[in-house]
Amino acid sequence: MPSTTVETPPQQQDGVSLSHGLKQRHLSMIALGGVIGAGLFVGSGAGIAAAGPSIVVAYALSGLLVMLVMRMLGEMSAAYPSSGSFSAHAERAIGPWAGFTAGWSFWVLLCTAVGLEGIGAAKIVTGWLPGTPEWAWVALFMVVFCGANLAAVKNFGEFEFWFAALKVGAISLFLVLGGLAIFGVLPGTDAPGASNLTDFLPNGGEGLIIGLLASVFAYGGMETVTIAAAESENPVKGVASAVRTAMWRIALFYIGSMAVIVTLVPWDSQAVVEKGPYVAALDELGIPGAGQLMNVVVLVALLSAMNANIYGSSRIAYSLVERGQGPKALGRVSGGVPRIAVLASCVFGFVCVVLSYWRPNDVFPWLLNMIGAVILVVWIFIAVSQLRLRARLEREAPEKLTVRMWAFPVLTWVALAGMVAIFVLMAREPDTRVQLYSTGGMTLFLAVAGYAWQRARVAKG
Repeated sequence: MPSTTVETPPQQQDGVSLSHGLKQRHLSMIALGGVIGAGLFVGSGAGIAAAGPSIVVAYALSGLLVMLVMRMLGEMSAAYPSSGSFSAHAERAIGPWAGFTAGWSFWVLLCTAVGLEGIGAAKIVTGWLPGTPEWAWVALFMVVFCGANLAAVKNFGEFEFWFAALKVGAISLFLVLGGLAIFGVLPGTDAPGASNLTDFLPNGGEGLIIGLLASVFAYGGMETVTIAAAESENPVKGVASAVRTAMWRIALFYIGSMAVIVTLVPWDSQAVVEKGPYVAALDELGIPGAGQLMNVVVLVALLSAMNANIYGSSRIAYSLVERGQGPKALGRVSGGVPRIAVLASCVFGFVCVVLSYWRPNDVFPWLLNMIGAVILVVWIFIAVSQLRLRARLEREAPEKLTVRMWAFPVLTWVALAGMVAIFVLMAREPDTRVQLYSTGGMTLFLAVAGYAWQRARVAKG
């Protein structure tokens, strides 16, 4: 498709009508806590069961890819702060159809995730309060976070600040306790040595591939910090700080915790899947009540992700409408907040919840498959956009390059090759193949719709 780039006039840059209510402490903690998502606590068990101890390698490989993606996104977001983030960058670099495709596909992903996280949180609460209906808890969570996001952006920031503080504190304590146990320093525990690591590739290369695919999608959600930066006191400084610390955060929280878990707990333990890897590891240490405490942390992680996704989806929708790529009603701002966009995102999320009960065997699985590979599509748009925008920035505004992609353009091409490799691996696995094709169908539909809109806009002059 030819790229007809339409630059947004300065007076219409998204972010002008939005408030700048996020303080630097909010953005710093969102960046820190954003890497500790529900995918890490909830989804890593299946990866460990498939890959065994080699899950550490899987998380390291996918973590390297995510670091490159975040660096590219950080470079563009520091140069062009926008609540549309990668969608606005794709429009600027490739053309309106690309911004339309990346933006609306990500909106569908985030809104669906809101529903899924609500369901996950409700399951934990009903485990403590049996007999209470799950849907009622989901509705309660939805009302609370919808209300918080409707009121003011600082409410979102405060929720995420304390959610992130709890997650960071909990996983840091987990790493300390696990490290002491591994070295035999923790009272009442014996050092496991390497006994649980001897069968490093229990299911061969196939298991490692499954673990790799699981780990890739556990990193989803890190993009929220570049969306939030547009509403902070100092967008450029906030993005730069978040991106520059991404490497140690990924290494410590993801790769570090996977290494602790597979060292402490046999990879084929049923508890890893049934209870979750973090609960299983704490139970292995014999710490009274640790399992239930970790369930509280998982609940917080789910609610945090729910809150962040309501925020992110509403800002992506607002940005798209500001650029003329959606219903005008979603772009209305009141009190510095796009309240119609917040409501629309929450309604879509709750519809997903209703579908999980009403059509659990056909419509709901189809929806889940459709969003299965969206994050990879978004990453490809990020990489291609960065390749094109970097050359333009160096030529026209080098002073805006406060964050630079490492070893450009070599590492950008390496990242693109890694994304293509993941697509190939997804096509090899029956479960992920369905997700790949379903996401591909939605992406193609949006690309055609976006291109038709772009041509119509050009025709109108």
